[in-house]
Amino acid sequence: MQDRYNEENHRHYRAEEKERSVSPDADALKEKLRLEKEVSKEYRALYFDKAKEYDALFQAYQATVTSFAWKMTKPLRASLDLAKRILKSNRATYLFCKGIKGILRDGPIYTWKRVKRKICQDKKNRDWSKYDEKELAMQRQYLFPRQIKFSILVPLYNTPEDFLKEMIASVQAQTYPNWELCLADGSDDEHPQVGTIVMQAAQKDERIQYRKLSKNLGISGNTNACIEMATGDYIALFDHDDILHPSALYENMRAICEKGADFIYTDELTFQGTTKNITVAHFKPDFAIDNLRANNYICHFTVFQKSLLEKVGLFRSECDGSQDFDMVLRLTEQAQKIVHIPKPLYFWRSHPLSVASSLLAKPYVFESAKRAVRDHLDRVGLEGEVLDSAALSIYRVKYKIKGEPLISILIPNKDHVSDLRKCIVSIQEKTSYPNYEIIVIENNSEEEKTFQYYQFLEKQPNVRVVRWEGKFNYSAINNFGYTFAKGEYILLLNNDTEVISADWLQEMLMYAQRGDVGAVGAKLYYPDNTVQHGGVVLGVGGVAAHLHCNRQREDIGYMGRLVYAQDLTAVTAACMMLPRKVWEETGGLDESFEVAFNDVDLCMRIRQKGYLIVFTPYAELYHYEFKSRKADDTPEKRARFVGEVERFQARWAKELEAGDPYYNPNFSLDDANFTIR
Repeated sequence: MQDRYNEENHRHYRAEEKERSVSPDADALKEKLRLEKEVSKEYRALYFDKAKEYDALFQAYQATVTSFAWKMTKPLRASLDLAKRILKSNRATYLFCKGIKGILRDGPIYTWKRVKRKICQDKKNRDWSKYDEKELAMQRQYLFPRQIKFSILVPLYNTPEDFLKEMIASVQAQTYPNWELCLADGSDDEHPQVGTIVMQAAQKDERIQYRKLSKNLGISGNTNACIEMATGDYIALFDHDDILHPSALYENMRAICEKGADFIYTDELTFQGTTKNITVAHFKPDFAIDNLRANNYICHFTVFQKSLLEKVGLFRSECDGSQDFDMVLRLTEQAQKIVHIPKPLYFWRSHPLSVASSLLAKPYVFESAKRAVRDHLDRVGLEGEVLDSAALSIYRVKYKIKGEPLISILIPNKDHVSDLRKCIVSIQEKTSYPNYEIIVIENNSEEEKTFQYYQFLEKQPNVRVVRWEGKFNYSAINNFGYTFAKGEYILLLNNDTEVISADWLQEMLMYAQRGDVGAVGAKLYYPDNTVQHGGVVLGVGGVAAHLHCNRQREDIGYMGRLVYAQDLTAVTAACMMLPRKVWEETGGLDESFEVAFNDVDLCMRIRQKGYLIVFTPYAELYHYEFKSRKADDTPEKRARFVGEVERFQARWAKELEAGDPYYNPNFSLDDANFTIR
């Protein structure tokens, strides 16, 4: 029965297009040919006119360069060229003159935008190897209320001499002095220099502990040997060819003393050759469990309380290649206070045999990583598959859906029947999940064809049309529609959307069924296949904005964040699913936000209740934004928008001041595209 309704609906949808496609007759073809001939004549005439203009200009040029005046002013032109070269030799003067020229040519606003883009680019290329010596001196003199000892674990294996020396030197340069460097050496007989270099360093610095292993135990076994040597209160994981920022341990001490952290991680930079040559700046979000299940975004620099090992055990050799990922998952399951330090305190060296250089150098890491995530899911009581994704080292978790609960899809609508029909047809023809109902919330439509389509829809068993008589208020309309919903899960959906992925409802439902998730958002595209919504970040533009907006559909985003499910502060209600119980707990949408920011406000209130907000890129739809409702282009609408901005800023002032936990403070709030400040 449903298939028959879908087929009829599809025919209804195509009828409108068919009306426009009338076959041209012979007279129409003759008229078209006549017009083409006229256009051709016009282009020929235009060509000859331009040719005449070119000849005239060339003759004028020839007359100028051969004239007496041109020859007499040659010294003046040479002087001006010399002045330009002198100005360019002084960068400050040159930039000032260039700025004045830009203002005169393009105006102050456009010139300022160009300057900001240049500043952002310069910051991307900044010399991260330069340290503030005054700050480092202050850190060396600072006395913490506790004297925590850090055991820095470094398993060695055939480490290149230069890399080894740089690694040791970076530890010795730490401004916080209470550490020990635990080095377990599994190098083969062809690399005796590894032990020689370390023992020479240990003779000069008793904090360096060295143990030569009888054989190479693998990365996990060698690291466990380091743990056996450790006597510190906290463990720090460090690779044998990498470099620490001098403030790394100092900043970790601050996190321990000020926040009681028992698990800490920092931002990191990937470099080639020297730390002046940064190839990747990885600025991370605060702790986000769904991000972590998709990839080891925590990575370096990781520090944790040694006592946690009593709960989680040692490194597992079956996860070699992703042993750190496995350990991080186990540690974060048990940690009581996870702290992210949003500073790049770790330099990850990229060279041909390092994972940082090419994951293809160590292909076994992928299976090890998936095993680590599967084991983690088992430990926390979640059923699901761990699959590869579109990007290397990023994984897709498909949670097992419990039963087939009813999903109520709420679609507000006013006229624009073509958009509504496209939306509903796409749901009915593409959706593979069987148990849903559609509730169209009519809001003051005026066109007769809209009501004719409503009559057609109401004949279908899983579609209802309910009528909202008040003025347009997105929040109130959806709250009204909710009163008719029978589903255990509520899906807010704009009428100007079109389903792309068949399993979009399953992808959202599997997160909504988790007890720790309060709302789930989808990945939305503009009609030109650029990203319209990849989640929402708090603070951009003073309120909030969509992440990765206008990126290409195939773009994986900053550090792959467009291709994996992740925790965010908010998602758009253009396509948002939430459990009925969460709707009831929060009271639905706040009707004081008539149009803007009602979805962000709802997500903020959901997070206040302790739930996560999840964005999944595997639920994909088109969003033809502003087709059913025009932009705020009248004084009345702009005034309403300003009022909603002020209301949001007042309500969430504390959160705006603190910053979005899922958007690193090193990113600019001028846009939501991960631009470095």
